[in-house]
Amino acid sequence: MLKSIFKWLLGLFLLGVVLLVIFLLSLDTLLRVLVVHNIRAQTGMVVEIGKFHLGLREPVMTITDLKIHNPPGFGGAPFLNIPEIHVEYDRDALAKNQIHVTLLRFNLGELDIVKNAAGQTNLFQLGLALPAKKTVSAEASTKQLAEFKKQTGLEFKGIDELKVSVGTFKYLDLAEPKNNREQNVGIENLPVKKITSLADLTGLSLMVGLRSGDFFTTLFGESLLQGVKGF
Repeated sequence: MLKSIFKWLLGLFLLGVVLLVIFLLSLDTLLRVLVVHNIRAQTGMVVEIGKFHLGLREPVMTITDLKIHNPPGFGGAPFLNIPEIHVEYDRDALAKNQIHVTLLRFNLGELDIVKNAAGQTNLFQLGLALPAKKTVSAEASTKQLAEFKKQTGLEFKGIDELKVSVGTFKYLDLAEPKNNREQNVGIENLPVKKITSLADLTGLSLMVGLRSGDFFTTLFGESLLQGVKGF
């Protein structure tokens, strides 16, 4: 009897090991599905992720080929195409409920601004802000970080190095295709070091604005852009 119980427990243990191995091998796939579900639930937009990787031994997270599509009211056209988001973080800091990123690579391949047949623009309908040639005050930055901590329970300690790539901005007018236009920004791995607040991204915001030329000004007007906060 004791021998049978031992065999049963051994079989149960082996089954647990097999299930654990299967879970670890499929962890990236499960996380990819979870991220896609969460983004879609929050935005209502169709989301695709080519690959999601979360390191188990090393503190690394990588998302590749992230594509977010506009809602049906905007023709289902692409909205964002992000070839890569790569994050390397401080694991010890995370254990203390702190976010300390040692390296962040962000590659924005394409942003598509769409005006539908009803004259609505996707950015405004989605409640998003446009890049503007405007600085972010230290006070506003501090308030935003405090709000982030309040909502997440995590304290932002900074990013040691950020490398940003920005490809193309497109404007699509579904009612008047002759108004369609495209702007190649062409920023490749622009380094920004020691980021502790949103104010430290002012230089990056200005660079994107300069490389964008009059793309946003032509579409939305200078007065409107002056009232929009930089990202």
